[in-house]
Amino acid sequence: MTTTNRKMITAMQVSLDGFIADLEYRTDWIHSWADAIQLIDDVDMFLLGGKMYPEYGEYWGAIFRNPHSMPPMPELPSQQHRAPTTSEVAYAQFAAKTPHVVLSTTLQIASWPQVQIVRDIAEVEQLKNTPGKNIYVVGGAGLVSSLMDAGLLDELRLIVHPIILGSGVPLFKVARPHSLQLVRAQPDESGRVLLTYRV
Repeated sequence: MTTTNRKMITAMQVSLDGFIADLEYRTDWIHSWADAIQLIDDVDMFLLGGKMYPEYGEYWGAIFRNPHSMPPMPELPSQQHRAPTTSEVAYAQFAAKTPHVVLSTTLQIASWPQVQIVRDIAEVEQLKNTPGKNIYVVGGAGLVSSLMDAGLLDELRLIVHPIILGSGVPLFKVARPHSLQLVRAQPDESGRVLLTYRV
């Protein structure tokens, strides 16, 4: 159903101590980036930041074009000697037909998939107020924090991995405190915990 009450929802993978990558931006403790989209229902738009977009477009575009081979990704060296999983191919196919919005002050061209470039948070807010289904905020961490500070993020869904990095790239760099309401906590067989918070 299409409404004007669309929500912005993010699903992020994070270590137990709150990092999305180590200090060298390695994320080899994450099995698949496709896991996050499985937590988001009724999506008709993806939103991501300009720093994240180029690698995102190359990675998922490569899987879309060749669903039998993983593209090279330095942050996930252990993943390059296997074929994409069924969920990764499904993500690439869904992403290819879903409009993407990239928030960037510098990006001029975005080649994959359908991409609209916006320059500031005000334009993102305008998109949120248009009729549609939910918006999946892909990331990165800076965009998620900016949306929280602007009061635009509605739900935060975390895949918390049973690993402690000790240091790395933090998920949150917010400008002010945010109180969250826990909606759901669900462990899975791998030892991860799926947490859903209302922002």
